[in-house]
Amino acid sequence: MWRFIVKILILAAVILGLAHVLPGLSVPNYRDAILFAFIVAIFNAFITPILILISFPLTILTIGIFALLINAFVFWLASLISYGITITSFWGAFWGSLIVSIASFILHELLQNYSSNKS
Repeated sequence: MWRFIVKILILAAVILGLAHVLPGLSVPNYRDAILFAFIVAIFNAFITPILILISFPLTILTIGIFALLINAFVFWLASLISYGITITSFWGAFWGSLIVSIASFILHELLQNYSSNKS
């Protein structure tokens, strides 16, 4: 459970930093970034696998590029649900989702290595 909380807090910091760099992404404060990171994590756990399963033939046909579009869609969908987060362009959603996915992967590996080295 502590790894999930740490992951959400760090991803919120990444999202808040992205808001200063990406022109299509606006995050007003850290509280909204934490809520948005939580919603993105929940959507990535439940909605993204369903969408990837449904669009599997298209993902195979496009050599996996369609999965990036699914991630951008889920990122944009999470912004509609969370209060205060606005994504005004496709590229803001695309680059935001791509960078958050990379940061999430790196964070997952670091936390997994920390847990395995600790025991």
